[in-house]
Amino acid sequence: MSPIRHIPFLKAVFFYSISAFGGPQAHLGMMTNSFTEKRKDLTEKELIDIYSFCQLLPGATSTQTLTLIGYKRGGILLALLTLAIWMMPAVLLMTLLSFFVSGDSENILQIFRHLQPMALGFLAFASLKTFRLVHTLRQQIIVAIVATITFLFFKSPWVFPIMMILGSLSGFIIKEDQDAPVNEKKRKLNWSLFAFFTFFFLLAATLSETARKQDWPNRTPYNLFENMYRFGSFVLGGADVLIPVMYEQYVVRPETERVRTNNQNAIRIERETFLTAAGVVRAVPGPAFSISAFVGGIAMQHKHPAQQIMGAVIAAVGIFLPSFLIGVFFFPFWENLHRYKLAKRLMLGINTAVVGIMFASIFFLTKDTIAPLQNARIVDAVIFFSVMSATFFLLRLTKIAPPFIALGCLLLGLLDYWV
Repeated sequence: MSPIRHIPFLKAVFFYSISAFGGPQAHLGMMTNSFTEKRKDLTEKELIDIYSFCQLLPGATSTQTLTLIGYKRGGILLALLTLAIWMMPAVLLMTLLSFFVSGDSENILQIFRHLQPMALGFLAFASLKTFRLVHTLRQQIIVAIVATITFLFFKSPWVFPIMMILGSLSGFIIKEDQDAPVNEKKRKLNWSLFAFFTFFFLLAATLSETARKQDWPNRTPYNLFENMYRFGSFVLGGADVLIPVMYEQYVVRPETERVRTNNQNAIRIERETFLTAAGVVRAVPGPAFSISAFVGGIAMQHKHPAQQIMGAVIAAVGIFLPSFLIGVFFFPFWENLHRYKLAKRLMLGINTAVVGIMFASIFFLTKDTIAPLQNARIVDAVIFFSVMSATFFLLRLTKIAPPFIALGCLLLGLLDYWV
């Protein structure tokens, strides 16, 4: 791979990383605009296919999706560079937050209040574009069923993988002219990636448990890396599941009698401190898994500032590394499935289910976001839908780049904050 040849792509990744608000569903809308509409790095169908695959994996969905776009373009090295550029702004912001954290985040979050409707505007735009991939009445019915079920059980971490599995089965009743197998070269799995994943998992577990049992004086980095690597390896459902898991690990569990008695050096975070980070991470661009950098910084807050930064880096690497290794290892297997008629039908059903999930996300996230506005001024609701609609039509009717739309919403939030 020639890195110079991919500089325009990496530049696009950077601008995407500083404007991608709203979580995986909204991130997909921005990816559609940045990498399929403007740059033509891949087709909408290819993007949905990668996103569908990543929905089945543990870890950070939007991170894996973007990383695999880089992997398809330039192999493992470009995938690593893509991951590093994507995670860097959010990790840096959350690391800085660990130095200046306050339990009172309401005023800070007011600055970002217009980014939520903006993200929903991106999601609505992506949903409309991907709906064009739904060609038949049977697919439209499946989209409606999946959207309804997903909306009703949106907060369950299992609803997404279950809908993907049921969606795959629906591929057998979808009639499309895609039954012929594609004569593509079979891709080999890179087993060294799986070996690295297993090695780091076992090493982290061994060192962390040894440090805990022997109560090493500098045990925190070992415990921190093991915790994050485990979360990145097994958490399904994205940040909506990760944040409660972290809350239990670092806020609730350390206050139990057993831990207070037998494990006094366990990593502890104050409730208000953690909830501040959980609110701010939703308002910064990039992956919500970057909350790991905040946790790592807080875990080492009592040390030298250089060690606090080291804690943030250890935590961020720990949580993003398994997502990278798992995604890049299994992706060739996913691509190989496209060579077979049966698998193509299954994946057609999965991709159809993803469209339903996207529509459910629009309605649920809109409902969930405007719920606090019911007792607020009517003007707040009007502003919310105005920002959401303006974002949609700017994407639909103009060529304004996403970073400038995000910048406009931030400036509007700053104006509200000052006034």
